[in-house]
Amino acid sequence: MATPKKRTGKASQNSRRANWKGTIPATTICPNCKEIIPTHTVCPNCGWYKDGIASLKLKNKAEMKVEEVKASKKKAAAEETEPASEETKAEAKETKTAKAKSETKTTTKKASTTAKKPAAKKAASTTAKKTTKAKTIEE
Repeated sequence: MATPKKRTGKASQNSRRANWKGTIPATTICPNCKEIIPTHTVCPNCGWYKDGIASLKLKNKAEMKVEEVKASKKKAAAEETEPASEETKAEAKETKTAKAKSETKTTTKKASTTAKKPAAKKAASTTAKKTTKAKTIEE
């Protein structure tokens, strides 16, 4: 094997390596689950490739998931009809407490603004007194 006669300097080495640029791999969005995946590959999340599910194992899993989703929707629909009245009562209580909190905030704001007004009047009256004293001194 050939050996170099002299060591390659840092500048030469770095300038040679300057053309090695990393590239971002091309990605697309899975049309089935909207997951970001590399192009021309099977989606690792749902197993979808172009027009359908790519493997038989994933097809069986997908069918099972569909059945589970349907069963859970039926259970959720049955549960929603029963506690609907309880949820509305809870929501009504929450809205009442929220209204009460907002009313107390507005009353405290009004009280603070009225408390500031007399202080402003006092300041105006003190400036008026100072001007009258200044006038008396000048005369």
